[in-house]
Amino acid sequence: MTPSSDTSYSATPLTSRELYIRLLGYVRPYWRIFALAILFMAISAATEPIFPALMKPLLDNGFGGKTTGVYNPWVLPLIIVGVFLLRGVFGFCADYALAWVSNKVVLDLRNDMFKRLVQLPTTFFDNQSSGAVMSRIAYDVTGVTGAATGVLTILIKDTLAVIGLLGWMFYLNWMLSLIALVMIPAIALAVLSFSKRLRATSRGVQRAMGEIMHVLEESIEAHKVVKIFGGQSYEGRRFADASGRQRSQSMRQTIAAAALGPIVQLFAALALATIITVAIQQSNTSDQTTVGSFVSFITAMLMLLAPLKRLTDINAPLQRGLAAAESVFDLINQTPEDDFGTTVLGRANGNVMFRNVHLRYPDASREALAGINLSLPGGKTVALVGTSGSGKTSLANLLPRFYHPTSGEILIDDHSIETLTLASLRANIALVSQDVVLFNDTVAANIAYGLQGVTQESLEQAARAAHALEFIQTMPQGFATLIGENGVKLSGGQRQRLAIARAILKNAPILILDEATSALDTESERHVQAALDVLMKNRTTLVVAHRLSTIEHADRIVVLEAGRIVEEGCHAELLEKNAAYANFYRMQRTAEKQQENWQEKQPLS
Repeated sequence: MTPSSDTSYSATPLTSRELYIRLLGYVRPYWRIFALAILFMAISAATEPIFPALMKPLLDNGFGGKTTGVYNPWVLPLIIVGVFLLRGVFGFCADYALAWVSNKVVLDLRNDMFKRLVQLPTTFFDNQSSGAVMSRIAYDVTGVTGAATGVLTILIKDTLAVIGLLGWMFYLNWMLSLIALVMIPAIALAVLSFSKRLRATSRGVQRAMGEIMHVLEESIEAHKVVKIFGGQSYEGRRFADASGRQRSQSMRQTIAAAALGPIVQLFAALALATIITVAIQQSNTSDQTTVGSFVSFITAMLMLLAPLKRLTDINAPLQRGLAAAESVFDLINQTPEDDFGTTVLGRANGNVMFRNVHLRYPDASREALAGINLSLPGGKTVALVGTSGSGKTSLANLLPRFYHPTSGEILIDDHSIETLTLASLRANIALVSQDVVLFNDTVAANIAYGLQGVTQESLEQAARAAHALEFIQTMPQGFATLIGENGVKLSGGQRQRLAIARAILKNAPILILDEATSALDTESERHVQAALDVLMKNRTTLVVAHRLSTIEHADRIVVLEAGRIVEEGCHAELLEKNAAYANFYRMQRTAEKQQENWQEKQPLS
């Protein structure tokens, strides 16, 4: 039994401030580069007031016939070019340094997410679609940099520019400057009112992207099923629905972000209109405001609008970044597999004992396993048989601690597996299942997966024992041949034999075979069964099987029904009882006969 998929993100108790502080923790290792970027930004921002400052003497004196000093017709243009050249150079250096830090932060976050991902328990993957998890690592993490570095860029650079321009404006006319400042509280209130909406819509966009990735993943992996059953239209509708939800959330986010700009501009226009009115009155009643000072003031104020708008718009990328950070840290904060064991198990003798083991999955109506008492002597083979849902695979999954029993105890060589370190426990177990997992790598890399220092001779010995060497040697590059995603370039029997070669090379004393031959044709099964005979020799083997060839020769057969052991014994003993196993055996014999007859009637290809 597998709990249903859930693509929703878990809630996190972290506040916005705590999230941001944690994000900055990923910037801290690169603080020198970051500080240099801030310095470059500060120099670039310090040049902002220079241009409006040049307007005052230019208008008040530059057009009055003076041609010396700064009023020389060649000097002032050169100063202006020099100012913008200085801004450009330091702006480029600041942008490059911040991009370097941003990409380092993304790299570190992705690495931390992946490290945690491979440590998570099986139950996590039961409850998450892999598409949603991939979306977090591939998509959400890039949104974090907007808050970690991009927001800081705007905050520091534009804040310094605003301070410089306001300082110049106060120097020119404090009364007009105070009028300009009136708009700041109104803008702040508008920003706060949009914050919650922006965060909520950002979460919605991320969830929708997870759904898109989920549909994409399923359609790509199941493309043969989609084609043969004519599911293109159905998958198209699923993808269109997911994309539509993402578009809807994006538009809601756009509305919230875009509405803020016009509101800010409206407040700015009101302030500008008031300033012009007051300035005209001042020029009529006194000499407080000259043409040069007024133009300089208006120039500074207009230049102030751009950094102010960026500072008000900072809320949108900040909320998107914080929403992305919630998703990223939710994954990083997931509890890894329990590994509280302290005993390091050397090479085990392989004596396995199940004592009164019970297992109930979350939200299940009944126990998957109830009162299992079972002994697997070292070097012997025990086969589990029973109908689908009887608990065979659940029992096998408890041995490597993919799941924990609800109650009871499992022992290896008189050590409770809960007291063993995970690494030492799993080092003693090899697994070959019906759903063979191979990687888009070479034949050699797949056989030697997880092992270090494997020689070519060892690879060939394992492949030969698994009856795989013959077909490997016929491949274009032999052991260096790439086999495609999950071994797509191989037949089912070849993939199984590579998995068996991997288990042989690991040389673990305990072996789990989970229906390793159930999906093979008769010819492939002969090869695979011969390889399994080599693999099972002198190993404690727990076999979950339907095929009679892997059941009949077991040292002991255990029959499960509804999570309980109803019979156990050797093949001959159980047939003589003429009970549950005998009925199962007759059904399997009939099914296999029908399969063989069908295959004999097929034309030779």
